[in-house]
Amino acid sequence: MSKNIYIIGSGFSALSASCYLAKEGYKVTVLEKNDTLGGRARQFKKDGFTFDLGPSWYWMPDVFERFFADFGKKASDYYVLDKLNPGYEVYFGENSSLKISENLEEIYQMFENEEAGSAKHLKSFISSAKSNYDTAIKDLVYKPGVSPLELVTTKTVTRVSQFFSTISKQVRKNIKSKKLIKILEFPVLFLGAKPSDTPAFYNFMNYADFGLGTWHPRGGMYKVVEGMVALATSLGVEFKVNANVDKIVTDSNNEVAGLIVNGEKIDTDLVLSGADYHHTETLLNEDEKQYSEKYWSKKTFAPSSLLFYVGFDKKIENVSHHTLFFDTDFELHAKEIYDNPKWPSDPLFYANFTSITDKTSAPEGKEAGFFLIPLAPGIEDTEALREEYFHKILDRFEALTNQEVKKHVLFKRSFCVKDFKQEYNSYKGNAYGMANTLLQTAFLRPKIKSSKVKNLYFTGQLTVPGPGVPPALISGKIATELIIKNQQ
Repeated sequence: MSKNIYIIGSGFSALSASCYLAKEGYKVTVLEKNDTLGGRARQFKKDGFTFDLGPSWYWMPDVFERFFADFGKKASDYYVLDKLNPGYEVYFGENSSLKISENLEEIYQMFENEEAGSAKHLKSFISSAKSNYDTAIKDLVYKPGVSPLELVTTKTVTRVSQFFSTISKQVRKNIKSKKLIKILEFPVLFLGAKPSDTPAFYNFMNYADFGLGTWHPRGGMYKVVEGMVALATSLGVEFKVNANVDKIVTDSNNEVAGLIVNGEKIDTDLVLSGADYHHTETLLNEDEKQYSEKYWSKKTFAPSSLLFYVGFDKKIENVSHHTLFFDTDFELHAKEIYDNPKWPSDPLFYANFTSITDKTSAPEGKEAGFFLIPLAPGIEDTEALREEYFHKILDRFEALTNQEVKKHVLFKRSFCVKDFKQEYNSYKGNAYGMANTLLQTAFLRPKIKSSKVKNLYFTGQLTVPGPGVPPALISGKIATELIIKNQQ
């Protein structure tokens, strides 16, 4: 049995797998092409400001705790968590917003105030969502996606209809308020698909939202990366940055024989890739690829994003740590991502001001702003378009929150489709991976174990269980379990 393994990439799934593999006695080396660890969850610092470059939402704290508990640790051994109240705020128009409380009873009351009778429906919806959460997170998502029978349990057979209905239908059945509909449909956007294309079973994301709340690691999401790296290092994992993998070398039996890293051959007979799945297969010979370009082109990918990291010379008013701007047509923006890919005519956007909660992310009296516009992957990306959309959303931001901010910008940095391709080898520059639609769930996703190359495995957002940080932690664990099973 081989006990030497190289992991390509250092995102959450790769870090997770490195810990589990090291715990099982493997000699693990992680190769990261960039100069810092963390994959998409890297950090950007400038003039006393600190920004998370990628993930900014800390949901499903139980998944993080389960990860650390597998090593006899707790999340609090590595970072401090603050529960946000409000969890987030949603703007629907000028000076018109709703704040999502950390308290479920207060959320019920907010719904009732907005639409009489809606609290009763929300309670029923959340009860279903909690039941699905318990089934999904405690059982289903820890399956390796090898067989459709993994989805067949005594619990799921009673919920089979939920796989053939959608979140959108379920939400709109009893709730009529457009504001409340948008709030309930929002969490599944983390799964990378339209609510109208997402199975109703995935309403467990609403329990993750309302039931478990929104948290913030003090110092930013990168503190989680640092914690996982510290754990991995303590287990004996070796990390190498600026280590670009040029090719996966195979022998005459189509078995992994090594890697070409920065032009030099490294011998190994076991490789796990936490890098982009499509990109990883380009490192193989043509006849060793499992999936064709035609296959990838037909898949529904989660959006890309236009991101701005902005330093302001004053405190920003009338916003929360996480603030969503849903004042424009949700359906139109979704169509311009999934159905008719183009730059959105009037985009929804998200803003994050960590310095409201976390004083370490900006100098005193100043604010760190993170803005995100979801975009179709693979579309044109130019500096002119980035600049146009920066002004477009800041003009709206000023009007909606009743304040001037553009003249208070100290600096900004943008990140978009071209950067996702260049920095992360991301297919079409997608930001979140492959969407969790019905036909892209569980065993219908790209496989963890290569069917063409022996001892080549995959982990991350393009395989099971899917996009998001908690699923990435889980992906690392189930990839490890599959490797161990096949090495025995």
